[in-house]
Amino acid sequence: MPTEERQKKLWGGRFSEAMDPTVERFSASIAFDQALAQYDLRGSVAHARMLGATGIIPAEDVDAIVAGLDEIGSEIEAGDFPFDPALEDIHMNVEARLTERIGPAAGRLHTGRSRNDQVATDLALYLKDAAKAARLGLATLRGVLIERSAEHVETVLPGYTHLQRAQPVRLAHHWLAFEQMLARDSGRFSDLAARINQAPLGSGAIAGSTLPLDRAHTAAALGFERPSANSMDSVASRDAALEFLAAAAISMIHLSRLAEELVLWSTAEFGFIELADAYSTGSSLMPQKKNPDVPELVRGKSGRVVGNLMALLTIVKGLPLTYNRDLQEDKEPIFDSAATLGDCLEVMAGALATLRVNVAGMGAAAQDPMLLATDLAEALVREAVPFREAHEVVGRVVAHCVEKDIDLRSLSHGDLQAFHPAFSAGSDALLSLERALEERSLPGGTARARVREALDVATAALANERATLNPEEQR
Repeated sequence: MPTEERQKKLWGGRFSEAMDPTVERFSASIAFDQALAQYDLRGSVAHARMLGATGIIPAEDVDAIVAGLDEIGSEIEAGDFPFDPALEDIHMNVEARLTERIGPAAGRLHTGRSRNDQVATDLALYLKDAAKAARLGLATLRGVLIERSAEHVETVLPGYTHLQRAQPVRLAHHWLAFEQMLARDSGRFSDLAARINQAPLGSGAIAGSTLPLDRAHTAAALGFERPSANSMDSVASRDAALEFLAAAAISMIHLSRLAEELVLWSTAEFGFIELADAYSTGSSLMPQKKNPDVPELVRGKSGRVVGNLMALLTIVKGLPLTYNRDLQEDKEPIFDSAATLGDCLEVMAGALATLRVNVAGMGAAAQDPMLLATDLAEALVREAVPFREAHEVVGRVVAHCVEKDIDLRSLSHGDLQAFHPAFSAGSDALLSLERALEERSLPGGTARARVREALDVATAALANERATLNPEEQR
């Protein structure tokens, strides 16, 4: 059937001429919404079977429709489906192809259904899978962080605030901080999945249907808990998509922060790590260069995912109820963010798993005596000196050491008492890198026992999440 005739047939008798080619090109979404094909077919099969179960359409038509949809699914999977931009979107492409395959019975499929509730259903199904894929990717990266942390409980480096050396920490403690961020990211995707539990199908274009549809039937068939509560909300809302984009953007910000540290740490100025050759590139001019392009790209791609969130927020902010064609613009940001996050999680897991840690270099940096200045102030606090007074005193001690170019740990008892009589000993007795680590044994601290405890908790939590995501593997 020629494209113009197919268009007229699908649009119905209201239109007497075909769409202008410019508008056809401008409004078509098939170039990207074909990513929803498998979900559109699932929704259509469930809808057809419900129509048959309720007696709205004959059983023989249901059989023909389902068989035709199965054949179309095989065509799409094989790459043989003839997508036609003139038919705008995946829904109309499938329906037109079904008509070509089974004839007039295909016309019964859209009974009691609008493209408005159809696309909302497709998108909800897609977001369920996309959220699970994100959690699986996050789980892989969290696993790498836990494994590398377990290797480096005894590796010590400076912790930083304002990118200035602050206090000594264990590398395991540092990397487990990122694992915690990613665990919360996974929780956001999990929360989203729990909220996408109402099936839009059966809401129609705006107000439902006069036909005796069994919405509970299609909801159950598609894996939803129940039908949606309000038909207008069902076809007009995209907060699930916004929530997915927000969770993806937050995840990408966390990846970007981790990537930034890998970039910094791989410089000669830090020298804390070396990325594997497989996760680095060279220079077209300078033969000595080994560039951290993988984390740089992850850092850069965070911007596009944040931009996708802003794009959809802007699209929906002024839309009156219910469906408006503006909502067609929701899909490209969603698809792009899902793919970008998945790729970034994969390459970051590989980069972290294969990088080499310069244990000696980190340890040498951790020997900076100024990292122990807070411990010197707290030594005064233990002698009943108010903290603000102790802070001021040690500030003067530090300034003295900087001016005289002497080691903070070299001050005698007398030297320290010249600054405050409450000092109980010389700095060599009061200050110790090992003590600085081990005395920070409060929950969440960097003491060895606390870090090992945190590793155990993170390992158990990740194992539990993986069991939830892949229950079949636990049988």
